[in-house]
Amino acid sequence: MNTLTVDIKIPALISQFGINKIDIQNHVEEWLVLSLFIQERISSGKAAQLLNISRIEFLERLHRYHINYFNYTDEELDEEFSAVEHLTLNNQ
Repeated sequence: MNTLTVDIKIPALISQFGINKIDIQNHVEEWLVLSLFIQERISSGKAAQLLNISRIEFLERLHRYHINYFNYTDEELDEEFSAVEHLTLNNQ
């Protein structure tokens, strides 16, 4: 995968938490991808690809950080529940 090098400035005090430059790079990369996903600019599959992990691993990461995978409005959620109820009643 091609890479892009950028300079970022962070507080030097972060180093007192035992975080080295590699850790910083990994964290910044991960949070940038998560941010793009949250903003609906990339799919979960693309996010997983960018992080070089499986889609399942990406979904587990979302769960670990308490980031919702599904973002339904109340109306959309009501429609989904109604559809499930309708299918359940028709299959009995």
